[in-house]
Amino acid sequence: MPTLSKATQAGIADAAEMICSSKRVVVLSGAGISTPSGIPDFRSPNTGLWEKHDPSEVASLTAFRYNPERFFAWMRPLATQIYGAQPNAAHYGLAKLEQMDRLHAVITQNIDLLHQRAGSKNVYEVHGSFATLTCIHCFKQYNSTGYMSSYLDQGEIPHCPECRGVLKPDLVLFGEQLPAKTWLKAVELSKTSDLMIIAGSSLEVLPVAGLPMRALENGAHLILINHSETYLDVRADVVFHEDVDVIIPGIVEQVCG
Repeated sequence: MPTLSKATQAGIADAAEMICSSKRVVVLSGAGISTPSGIPDFRSPNTGLWEKHDPSEVASLTAFRYNPERFFAWMRPLATQIYGAQPNAAHYGLAKLEQMDRLHAVITQNIDLLHQRAGSKNVYEVHGSFATLTCIHCFKQYNSTGYMSSYLDQGEIPHCPECRGVLKPDLVLFGEQLPAKTWLKAVELSKTSDLMIIAGSSLEVLPVAGLPMRALENGAHLILINHSETYLDVRADVVFHEDVDVIIPGIVEQVCG
C-alpha cells in the first residue's frame, strides 16, 4: 500500500469504526471502482468514452433498434476489455466485508460483473449487465455465455435461436427504463441503510445519483470515495478523493483488525 497522509489514515480509521458500529451497510459503486481493472469510464474529461462518441448515436435504445450493427461494432472493444478484466483490490475488499457480515449489499451502476467475480453475492445491477441477452422480437432471454465468444472474436451479432431476432445485451441504454425490480430494491436498500459507502461514483447520473439522498433523509451516515468532487461531499461524514483500490483495502484491514 502506498504511503498515506496522516489525514487519510485518520479518515480510514474513522470509516472502519463507522462500519463496525453500523448494522446495515450498503455500497453504491460506479465506474471509478473498475477503472483500476482497466475498464474506461464514460464521463471523465478527456478520457471518458462520451468524449469520443455521442451516446444518442451509439448507445440509445432508438439507435439500437434502427442500427444494431453500429451498436455492436462500437461496443465490441469495450466488451473485450470487460471480459478480459480482473477484479481489483476494491472489489475483493467489498466481497470480504460481505463475508464478514459487515456489508449488507452492493448497488452498482457497472455492467462488468466484477463484483460477483470477486465474490460478492448480494449485488444489484441498476444499469444491467452482460450476463443475459433478450430478443428484441420475441423477448426470450438467454444466458450470454454461448454467444459472447463469437461476438468478441469475430464480431458476430447474436441472434435468437427461436425467431432469429437480434439479441440485445441486458444493459440499460439511453432512453430505456431501469429494471423495475432491481431499482425498487435499490431504493429500499438505500432507505433502510444506516451507512452508505459511495465507491467510485461521481453521482452525476440520475436517478441513481439520488439514492444517497434517500439514505441521508433516513438518518444514514455517508462515506464517499471518488477522485472528483460530488454534490454530496458537504454531506458526507468522511470523504476520500483518492484511489478506491487503495482506500477500501485500507478500511477493510482496520475492520478486520
